Amino acid sequence: MGSSPHTMNGGDAKYSYSVHSTNQRESADLSTRTLVAAIVENLDIDAQSPATNSFRIADLGCSTGPNTFFAINNIIEAVAQKYQLVKGHSAHLPEIQVYFSDLGSNDFNHLFANLPQDRRYFAAAVPGSFHGRLFPKASLDFAYSQYALQWLSKVPPETLDSSSPAFNKGRIMHEKSAIEVVQAFSDQYAKDMQCFFDARAQELAPGGLLLMLIPGRPGATLPAQHSNYPRLEPLESILSDMVNEGLIGGEKFDSFNLPIYSPSVEELRKIIENSECFDVLRLETQPERQNPFYPEGTRAGFEKILTEHFGSEIIEPLFDRYSKKVQGRSPVNSRDGFLVGLFVLLKRRP
Repeated sequence: MGSSPHTMNGGDAKYSYSVHSTNQRESADLSTRTLVAAIVENLDIDAQSPATNSFRIADLGCSTGPNTFFAINNIIEAVAQKYQLVKGHSAHLPEIQVYFSDLGSNDFNHLFANLPQDRRYFAAAVPGSFHGRLFPKASLDFAYSQYALQWLSKVPPETLDSSSPAFNKGRIMHEKSAIEVVQAFSDQYAKDMQCFFDARAQELAPGGLLLMLIPGRPGATLPAQHSNYPRLEPLESILSDMVNEGLIGGEKFDSFNLPIYSPSVEELRKIIENSECFDVLRLETQPERQNPFYPEGTRAGFEKILTEHFGSEIIEPLFDRYSKKVQGRSPVNSRDGFLVGLFVLLKRRP
């Protein structure tokens, strides 16, 4: 099994993503002011089609909320500011349609049961992978993705092939692995993002904006220098211990890799330029923040993919050990080799 894309824990139970996604929200909050200012500066409301009399927004990788609701509210506030700036305070916003999109296994029932009562938009769900087309041509004015684009469409198959130089034996991550493994993940990310940009280029109207918050690496640094490794290494270590104790089969362990990759600024810039469909308006790192070890959040994000591969019987002992292993550890930041947040704003070329 190559570990295919998956969704977060649904519902509002003890280990649900809706309860334990504050870390992602706090990271996004660092860019709220930048997000609003960037939209006000760069949104071309004259490019909106008068025939539709609507403004259409998609959140790609929305998960189960509530973070998506905060993000959509900030985007709409920025759009309202731009309309007032251009058309005056008496200007009326067009009708706003918001599409919440994620994989079909996402808990959309929970998401829609918790839609804000005072929302200023019409809401619809669009299930499917953001690595392919989701909407008709030129049907979106604004596309947004928040801490979802680190997920690959699949684990590079060569990293699971014992005859390949890129075989990632005894590891669930690539950052500290052989250069062949790292290159395989980098290549897969480039392919996936090319598909992502090709799809968005079709779906966004000319002049439409694409805003992404992505966990990444500063400058042209390597995965070994900045990664999610400080947070996930304890998980990998515990799984290895469970193999040695006979609780997990060795082949089962070797056939599992996490399908995630975080690009450097320059790596992402090159992929965007190769797409030839977007102008780069902003590509920068977000303000530094401390990232505490958060066992419940790690479980909310990775329990489903671990259960699908290893079975449910290991989950409780695995995360019990993880909680004990990270207890008392100090928060990490980029100086400790952790990731940084990337703020990316693109404009669809005519």
